[in-house]
Amino acid sequence: MCGLIGIMDTSGAYFSGHDIVAGIAAMEERGNGLGAGFAVYGCYPQYADCYAFHVMYPRPESRPQVETFLRQHFSIVYAEPVPHRNVPDLLCPPPIWRYFLRLPSFLQEERPGVDEAEYVVHKVMQVNTAGLGAYIYSSGKDLGVFKGVGHPGQIAEYFSVEEYSGYLWTAHTRFPTNTPGWWGGAHPFGLLDWTVVHNGEISSYGTNRRYLEMMGYRCTMQTDTEVITYAVDLLVRRHGLPVEVMARVLAAPLWSEIERMDEPERTLTRTLRQVYAPLLINGPFTVIIARHGEMIGLGDRIRLRPLTAATAGDRLYLASEEAPIRLLCPQPERVWTPLGGEPVVGRLRTPWSAQEVPLEAVSRYAYAM
Repeated sequence: MCGLIGIMDTSGAYFSGHDIVAGIAAMEERGNGLGAGFAVYGCYPQYADCYAFHVMYPRPESRPQVETFLRQHFSIVYAEPVPHRNVPDLLCPPPIWRYFLRLPSFLQEERPGVDEAEYVVHKVMQVNTAGLGAYIYSSGKDLGVFKGVGHPGQIAEYFSVEEYSGYLWTAHTRFPTNTPGWWGGAHPFGLLDWTVVHNGEISSYGTNRRYLEMMGYRCTMQTDTEVITYAVDLLVRRHGLPVEVMARVLAAPLWSEIERMDEPERTLTRTLRQVYAPLLINGPFTVIIARHGEMIGLGDRIRLRPLTAATAGDRLYLASEEAPIRLLCPQPERVWTPLGGEPVVGRLRTPWSAQEVPLEAVSRYAYAM
């Protein structure tokens, strides 16, 4: 179960949340009302140079302590409760605030050459593990995550999702099985400008989590999707792997398949499996991973969870089913089912983009080690 959808305009054109809400609502039967959410890139242009922290306060009395911490380690440009409507039958919404932050001016003087992203991640982990009953679940620039316990339509109405605009949207409807349905456990999961929505069950969660905690990450949201978010951040941001190589780590080919590969692909893939063995994701899964300028769809190596991709003009669509894509775009130029373990990568076609690639499945790239 669980339903996923992602829409990206690769020209960078902004569009409202109307399409993403309609698309995820078309898969409402994939959820059970215990979690839904949306991520939008480009929604805070007036604070585009600030980190936008969305902070959930299941224990409202912890807010003064969290705000004191933020003032000590950041410069708060603006803060407010996340605007919301009253929605009947929505289960126990906690107070949620957003803070637009810059790194303090004294930081470079005290710690010359500090890694800005590492600094932010460390502070997010500090708040989330302090036992305050407060959770930072969105921490990127010009990015917002809006999620909670409810059906997609309820969460969209609660946060007025259709009133936001961006060039890249993802959405999720949840059907939790062995993890709790609570506001922090709803998808998307976010860290810096990474967001992840996930359908499946990770049987390797314990191994993956222990490895990531050795690398300084802390899992506090009580669901396995958090592991994927941190693994992607580690592999791509910290270790500098291309997303196509990252996919080879998370959804590694079988050893028997590796041995049939030609060189240098065989040596690369064997090395990845040996070096990053604890990050191999076992179990059925499909994920849509996003960051500024990029959207990636990836399924497990034997396709135990569904993923459909489509293109129409500058739009790339990824979804659990073809139906929501056809609802939004009745005549796409191309529709296909990606192979297991093969990522679909869409990139923003703008002058600052690192590269332009066709919007199609990425097939077996080989990189020299």
